[in-house]
Formats: sequence, structure tokens, C-alpha cells
Amino acid sequence: MDLRQLRYFAAVARERNFTRAAEILHIAQPPLSRQIQLLEEELGVALIIRKSRPIKLTDAGRLFYEQALQVLGRVDQMKDATRRVGMNRNRVLSIGFVASTLYGGLPVLVRKLRQNAPELDIQLLEMLSIQQIPALKEGRIDLGFGRLKHSDPNVASTVLREERLVAALPQDTPLAREDAPLPLSAIGGQRLIVYPKEPRPSYADQVLGILQDEDVRPADVLEVREIQTALGLVAADSGICIIPSSARQMRSDVRYRVIDSPRAISPVILNHRAGDGSRYLELVKTLIRDMYSENPAWLEANNVRPAQAQDRQPDAPGQQGS
Repeated sequence: MDLRQLRYFAAVARERNFTRAAEILHIAQPPLSRQIQLLEEELGVALIIRKSRPIKLTDAGRLFYEQALQVLGRVDQMKDATRRVGMNRNRVLSIGFVASTLYGGLPVLVRKLRQNAPELDIQLLEMLSIQQIPALKEGRIDLGFGRLKHSDPNVASTVLREERLVAALPQDTPLAREDAPLPLSAIGGQRLIVYPKEPRPSYADQVLGILQDEDVRPADVLEVREIQTALGLVAADSGICIIPSSARQMRSDVRYRVIDSPRAISPVILNHRAGDGSRYLELVKTLIRDMYSENPAWLEANNVRPAQAQDRQPDAPGQQGS
């Protein structure tokens, strides 16, 4: 087994099609098929069900694909790190984040990180919560700040805080005429705008799950790709949207009311690879604790419960968040 075979198999597993995988790899299909066959012979198990269209992975194939991505990601990381040392370039720390965390503590944290570790080349990559888990396992990011719980044993997570949810309302509408907390039941019968449309599960499912648990039924649900679009539609009087409290800074031409329900919260979660003992990960955790201990105004205004001090391993499958 060699890295070439791992890359070939990963391409086939990703594309679910030998022809497309061969085109992406710039090789002919017969040698690609032969390399996958040799891989299966070496392992002694079938990895791919070839009779289905598109092709499917066996249980062994799914496990092997996940492990192959981790190996290939670490190899790429090793190559990049070695080149950087040889060229006297800074160590890279890649951080994935969901857009709404930009309006909480993430910018402050990154500034503190730059001050305390000036040798770091910090890269910020916007990605959805569900995208951060494979990105961590593949080595494309080192840390992730998301909002969804998960059940992947290869990724550890810490709930940093639980943020209040607010309703974004069109101006000059009945619900926007008051400032008091909005009962969750008031959303019933309204047109609701949720994001992101895909991939799922996502923050949209978290919001819909809260409403379902309270038996609140919107008149209609409009799915859009991102929070900026959702708030733009609210400003255009096309519906209402439920967003994390800190994201109120995004637009000033809509009205915001805190939702009056103990369920109306969204966690901010720090994710990292399980077993990661990097000193930079520990530095990030220390800076977060220090930042919260200062009790900044945005933290008190937006959050129910700040900062858990310890890592939490992923929930069991039956406890997975929406």
C-alpha cells in the first residue's frame, strides 16, 4: 500500500464514479481500477460495491476512506511544515469559523493570539459547523469554532458559551413595535427564514428543532444559504429570522427582540483533533479563559453561560445535536 493508492481510492470514494475520478487524477480508468483492486487484495476485503450507480462504499470502505483522509491530510501538513522550516517561514495555525462568531469573541481572541505568539501565521477560514469536522480530520484546519454538537470520536470539543437567540424582525411590523422579550409562540404563523440551506444538519436544523420541541409552527419556511441573505430578506419584509444574539451587529435596518425561552440558545463550540497536545491549542484555551474572566460587555449582553473549563469528548450517537 502506498500514498498513491490512498489518493486514488480517496478520489473514487469522493466522486462515487471511476470515470470522474480518473479525469480528476489525470490518468486512464483501467490503471485506476487496477490500483483499487490491488488495494482490496492487499487488505483482503472489498472496499467498493461496483454494481451500484453511483458506486457505493462497503462498511470497510467507509472506514478506510475516513482513515485515508486523515493520513493524506497529515502527510500534506508534514510537507508544508517541513517546507516552512526549511524556508524560515512561520508556523501556520488554521482556524475554521462560522460567520456569526465574528461578532462575538473571535476577533479579540485572534488579536490576543497574534500578540502572544507572533511567530504564528494565523489563517482564518469561514466554514459551516458540519464542514469543520472533516476539515479537522483531514488536517486542513487546526481549530474550529462552530455551533453544532457532533458524535465523531476523532474530534474533541469544548462548549465555550451558550448564546441567546434573538428574532430579527422587519421594521414597522406589529412584532417590531415592542422591545420586551418575544415569546417563542409569537413565531407561530409567521414566515420564517432559516440558514444555511445546505449542507445539513446545520444551524437551520437547530432553530427548527427548538420550534418543534415547543410545538411552534411557522406559516412557511424559506431556506437561504447564509446569514447575510437571511437578514437582507428580513429588511425587505420577507419574513423573520432567528439568529445568535451577537450577530445583531450585522444590520441596523431591522429590529431585534431576545426570544423568551430557556431553549432559545445556541452553543459556541471549540473543536480540535482528539489527542492534540499542541502548545498553541493550550494557549488558545488559556486566552479564551482570560478573555471571559474580563467579562467584556458583549459577553454579558449575549450569553447565558460562558466558558466551560474542560474538554468534552463527543456525545454518544443518540445525543447528537441538531
